[in-house]
Amino acid sequence: MSTSETAEQPRGALPVIHLSELLRAPVLARSGEAVGRVEDVIVRLRDTDDYPPVTGIVAGVGGRRVFVGTKSIDEFGPERIVLTKNKVDLRGFERRDGEVLLRADVLGHRLIDVAAVDLVRAYDVELEDTGAGWVLARLDTRRPPRLFGLIKQSGGHAARDWKAFEPLIGHARSDAVRRLSDRFGEFKAAEIADLLEEADKAEGGEILDRVHSDPELEADVFEELDPEKASRLLDGMPDDEVAALLGRMRADDAADAIADLRQSRRRRVLDLMPAPQRTKVITLMGFNPESAGGLMNVDFVSCAATATVGAALAVIGAARTVQPEALVKVHILDESGRLAGVVSVITLLQAEPSESVGALMDSDPVCVSADADLTDIALLMADFNLYSIPVVDEQDRVLGVVTVDDVLEETIPEDWRRREPAPRPFREITQSDGHGPLPGGEGP
Repeated sequence: MSTSETAEQPRGALPVIHLSELLRAPVLARSGEAVGRVEDVIVRLRDTDDYPPVTGIVAGVGGRRVFVGTKSIDEFGPERIVLTKNKVDLRGFERRDGEVLLRADVLGHRLIDVAAVDLVRAYDVELEDTGAGWVLARLDTRRPPRLFGLIKQSGGHAARDWKAFEPLIGHARSDAVRRLSDRFGEFKAAEIADLLEEADKAEGGEILDRVHSDPELEADVFEELDPEKASRLLDGMPDDEVAALLGRMRADDAADAIADLRQSRRRRVLDLMPAPQRTKVITLMGFNPESAGGLMNVDFVSCAATATVGAALAVIGAARTVQPEALVKVHILDESGRLAGVVSVITLLQAEPSESVGALMDSDPVCVSADADLTDIALLMADFNLYSIPVVDEQDRVLGVVTVDDVLEETIPEDWRRREPAPRPFREITQSDGHGPLPGGEGP
C-alpha cells in the first residue's frame, strides 16, 4: 500500500493523515472509476504496547458497507483511496475481535486521559505511515475552532500520543484484548470513582465492567462514590452481586449503601451477605448515621496491657482487612474487655520490642459514646490532634473507632465536592518514559 503524495508531512516527519480528511474520500478502482466512499477506518488492538495498525477501511458501495483490507489498497491518501483491482468484494462488513472503528468508536467519543485520570473527547485521529504500514499514532483532543457558529475542521491540530489514553469502546468482543493492557489498576479508587461520576451511562458501564474484574478494587471504588451515584449503580445490579460487593466493603460504608437501597431489597441483600459482615452492618444500621455509632468502623486492633511491643506490632501487621486509618492506634483492653488505654503505632515503632505496651499507653484516652454527634467528634479531633477516636458503651467496651477520613467526608460541604480540582501537571509520554518509541519508523 503506497502513500498518496497529498498526505500531510509536518516538520519532516513520516507521512500523516487525519481521519477527518479521510472520511467521505472517494474509493477508486485501479482503472480510476469511483466505486464508493470511505465511511470508516479500521485498526486492530494488540496484546502488546505497539501502536494499533490500520487493517482496512469500511467503504460505502452502492448502499452496502463493505470491508476493504490494506492488502487491497494501492494508494492511501486524504483525497482518495485507490484499490489494487477493479473489483470490490461486496460481502457486508462484520467486525472481528480486537477491531476498532475510528469513526464509530473514537471520533467524537470520550477516552480516559491516563495522566490526568480524566475523560476527554477525541476531535480527530492522526494516522502515521511507519514505512511498514499505517498506524493509529495520535489523538486530537482540542475542541476545533468555530467560525460563524460552524465547526472549522482545517488546520491547527494539537495531537497527543495514542498511548496517553485508555479507550472506552464498548465493543464486547474487543474487550478481552483491551484488558491485556489494562491500566485501571494504576488508578486510585477515588480517581475511578470520579470517572464514574462524570461518565455517561455507556461510559460508566464500561468503566464499571473493567473494575468488576478486580473485586477488591471494585469495593474500594464504591466506598469512594457519591452515595446517590452508588445507589443508582447498585439498583442496576442483581441482589447476589450487590451482596458480594457489600461483603467486601468496609462495614460502615456497606451499612450506608444498604440504607440507600429500596426497602424491598434490603432484607434480600442482607440475607445474601456473609454472616460476619451482615452482623456488623445490622449493628451499624441501629445508630443514627450522623452519630459516632453511625460513623464508626467496627474493625480495630487491640491487645492486653501485658503484651509486648513486638506482639502489638505483629497484631497490626496481621490486620490486613482493617481500614489503614483505624490502625494508627492499638486499643489496650483489661481482663473484662474494657478500654484501659491506647498506644500509637509511632510510639510502638520507637520502643524496644520487649517492652510492655502497658508502660507506654495513654491510660486516659479521649473516647466518645455511640450517640456523640459529628460536631463533637470533629472538635475533639481538632483539639487533641487525633486521627481516630474509640467509641465505647456504658461499660467502656470498645464498639468501634471513628477515623478522621470519615469525619472529613461528612463535614466537607456539598458544594466543595462539586468543585473542579486543580489541574494535575501534564506529562506527555515520550520514549524515555519506558513506553516504547513513538511511531516514526516503527512497524505496526
